[in-house]
Parts: sequence; structure tokens; C-alpha cells
Amino acid sequence: MSVQPAVAPRPSLTLKRRLNAPPEKVFAAWTEPKKIVKWFGPNVGPVKQASADVRVGGRYAVEFRTEDGEQHHVSGVYREVVSNQKLVFTWAWRTIPERESLVTVLIKPDGRGSILTLIHEQFFDEAARDRHRQGWTGCLDKLERYFP
Repeated sequence: MSVQPAVAPRPSLTLKRRLNAPPEKVFAAWTEPKKIVKWFGPNVGPVKQASADVRVGGRYAVEFRTEDGEQHHVSGVYREVVSNQKLVFTWAWRTIPERESLVTVLIKPDGRGSILTLIHEQFFDEAARDRHRQGWTGCLDKLERYFP
């Protein structure tokens, strides 16, 4: 009997934020392109365009520029959509599409606001996870400012 070598789990990250908006407004910020362009991206660089076909099997794409002038294009497919509560979607950069990962956004009511939990998993390696932690932290900072 041969023993299969253990496969190391792929890195993941979880971030939580309290936002000053009810779940339906937070969900809209994640799913309506006109709102996505106002907050997405890790720093003050502009979002050039966003699209979202918010249904299981539908695609999204966001193109943005970072402060250093670098262009970024990320896209994926929605795997699960529960209005005002949950989004699950694949995540792949145009430059390295073979490194697809998975993002889950959970939104729970909290008084007049919401608790947002972002889980990003199945990273290629720890370095990719660490870069995304920094990027998502900046992104969620902007989302927090979007709901003053």
C-alpha cells in the first residue's frame, strides 16, 4: 500500500470591516459597475472600467491603474449570488490567468451598518496572498470611505 504525499493547503486570507451602510447598499457597491468604479483598487489610482453580469455563470471585469501608473485587469465568473448577503467569484489577472483563485464576500447586517467579510483563497503561493492582503486592505479602506 502506497501512501500519497500530503498536499499542502493553498494560502488564503480573511479580512473583515464594519461599513456604515445597510447590506443592500454594500451589495450594490460590489455589483453595480457605476459604483464599483468609485471605490475599487488598492490605492488612489483610477478605475478605468468595470462590468458585472451578476448571476451564477455571469462574468465581471475591472480595469484599474495604481498610483505608480501600472495597469491592472482582473476578471472572473460568479459562482454564487445571494442578493444582499453573499457573492462568490473566481479571480484571475489578465497577465496570469492560470493562477485563478476564489473570492467570497459575505455581508451581514449590523445595526444601521454591515459587517463585510472578504475571504480570498486558493492563492498560488504565500507571496501572492501577501500582495493581495495589501491590495484588498487598500480596497476596503476605499470602500469604507465610500460609506462615510
